[in-house]
Amino acid sequence: MTRTNPLLLAAIAVVSGVAGFFVDQVLTGMGHPSFTPSPLLPILLVALAVAVVAAAIPVRRATVGAAAPVDPFRALRIAMMAKASSIVGALVAGSAGGLLVFVLTRPVSPSLGSTGAVIAALGGGLLLVAGALVAEHLCTIRKDDDDQPGPDEPDYGLSHSD
Repeated sequence: MTRTNPLLLAAIAVVSGVAGFFVDQVLTGMGHPSFTPSPLLPILLVALAVAVVAAAIPVRRATVGAAAPVDPFRALRIAMMAKASSIVGALVAGSAGGLLVFVLTRPVSPSLGSTGAVIAALGGGLLLVAGALVAEHLCTIRKDDDDQPGPDEPDYGLSHSD
């Protein structure tokens, strides 16, 4: 499994930011109120970030030899959960960023409640991305000296298959 590419997360955030801006533009153009995320969303995002990091800590302890070995499939599931969480965090942060840009560029000043909810969702999404990337880092193991390079990895002449 490859690590999450930060450029992919940035691209996801930009695309979802444009989508969030566009959705608010369409809603207000049709006479509806602009979209405001639920106040529970940032709480759930932070709780998910904490849960992902907490799930990855036993894997890290096992890889450094401080704890009993962990089932490799469990470690893979945690790493995939971390990768998915980083993508979800980028989606939420990007769309909240687009909503925030829309709200702040209007000639009428927005209400503090809707702006606060959007800022909190943006912060929760960013925190989820950070927590997921930390958890993904905790689930990686260092390469052994005797590991053979995979088909996608270059061989720098370090393999000893004589």
